[in-house]
Amino acid sequence: FRQNLHPSWINKMASAPPGFGHDGAAPVSDLGLQVRGGYPLGPVRTNYALYVSNGPELVSETEDGIEFELEGVDAEGFNRDADGSKVFGGRLGLLPMAGLEIGISGATGEAAVTKYEDEVSGETIDVSDQGKRDYDVYGADFNYQYRSLGLRGEYVKTKVGSTDSGLTASGGANWSTWYAQAAYRFLPSRFEAVVRYTDFDSAIDSKDQKQTAVGLNYLFASNFIAKINYELNDGTDGSSPEDDNRFLFQLAYGF
Repeated sequence: FRQNLHPSWINKMASAPPGFGHDGAAPVSDLGLQVRGGYPLGPVRTNYALYVSNGPELVSETEDGIEFELEGVDAEGFNRDADGSKVFGGRLGLLPMAGLEIGISGATGEAAVTKYEDEVSGETIDVSDQGKRDYDVYGADFNYQYRSLGLRGEYVKTKVGSTDSGLTASGGANWSTWYAQAAYRFLPSRFEAVVRYTDFDSAIDSKDQKQTAVGLNYLFASNFIAKINYELNDGTDGSSPEDDNRFLFQLAYGF
């Protein structure tokens, strides 16, 4: 999603699925080197992407004022490698028939906590030398297009290991999310209906979120779209932003 569908004029909805943004299950961005290509595998076409990068940094928080727990994965394309170890990853896409692509992806390496949020003071404190943790991401996705109907979905899971080194030593944590989406173009008109369901499971229970979103789009051109969406959101604590239903309106143009 982040690489191919995130641009607003490509995304059929006015928002990203829960878990594909900051502190989600899917990395937002990274800084490194990537190679891409494709080759035939018998009668099946394939494509691939392989990369090496600096990797993410981790955010911890105090619990009950004394213990620490992982709060999130900060993947913002850092121009430094805080833990001194690179992350290696890639994706393999298979196109077994016309209109269908199936992909599997993954990344592995190490990451370290570089800041923590103090529960008592509310301050964010920078730290270093907090010990390396295993960092692994797994994913699978599909995209199917048949005439005016488009179906797609994706699953991502991020696992961060434990460490007994440093001030912020704590156990590991997992984040996972998946979404499924259907879009239908009412030819020969320029209107398109979209529905998407997402289930995000965060390492922090209060950030868990299930979302059902419906939308109606108007395509002025292939790179110019107007959207109106309604999201039904269901969090876990009944009071967080993850529980707020909302209307979204968006006009997007791709250069």
